[in-house]
Amino acid sequence: MPANFPDRYGRDVLSAGPPAHHRRRPVAQEVPARRDLVVEEASTGFTGAITRVEKIAGELVVELEDGRGVRRTFPLGPGFMIDGKPVVLHRPVAAAPTGPVRRRSASGSVFVEGAKARTARASRIWVEGTHDAELVQKVWGHDLRIEGIVVEQLEGADNLTERVREFGPSPDRRLGILVDHLVKGSKESRIAAEVMALPGARGNVTVVGHPYVDVWQAVKPARVGLREWPHVPKGTDIKVGSLAALGWPRADKADIGLGWKRILSTVRSYADVEPTLSGRIEELIDFVTVDPS
Repeated sequence: MPANFPDRYGRDVLSAGPPAHHRRRPVAQEVPARRDLVVEEASTGFTGAITRVEKIAGELVVELEDGRGVRRTFPLGPGFMIDGKPVVLHRPVAAAPTGPVRRRSASGSVFVEGAKARTARASRIWVEGTHDAELVQKVWGHDLRIEGIVVEQLEGADNLTERVREFGPSPDRRLGILVDHLVKGSKESRIAAEVMALPGARGNVTVVGHPYVDVWQAVKPARVGLREWPHVPKGTDIKVGSLAALGWPRADKADIGLGWKRILSTVRSYADVEPTLSGRIEELIDFVTVDPS
């Protein structure tokens, strides 16, 4: 090549190594997925604080909550960003305990090792149906045994007023009642008002409830792989509609029962239940365990 001819390509295209943009490509850092760490999911741009890491359908996922309270789950691993830099999230390793470890029950209370169930109190907690009772027992069963509280099911709230009259509440025979769909203008809200107007009810009876049509929806939807429970049109059974959204069998009562068992099996503690239910259960336990003065 003539000496005065400009060499646009240099003497050796390989001598400088790979192109500069390859050298600058950032390496993803391994980061433990600790609670409250703010990350961005790169493919969707969803940004939020980590609320939990759990296993769903055999896969580890991380749950993020954005500033509006919207929660989404994503597979744990690569594909996240922190301050614009790629990271690979991994499950955090629990720190070794430095002192005595107190075992916790599913409700979050201190587990009392070897404690025998207390003799049942005269006071009671009533819930509407079998599924309500099973969920309460799974999460709060230890507390109920320690406190001697019996949970009974009503099979619906339509006859609640008459049932309360028959029970005969008094200061040493309190009654805590949980009803579904206790929202303004609902049938349940009218029944609750009738109950609280009964003689002897004031101070001895409390009626609380959650906003869901069925207690199934008080289980956090992420536990069964949903972003949210479906809106089921009026006239369609809420359980059938929920199983349809999950793609699970729903042809008869047996399918519905098995569907509930699958949902219940995903509940490990109060953290898997919406606060609008767990707070009401704690309120009922406190109410019926107050000793008469």
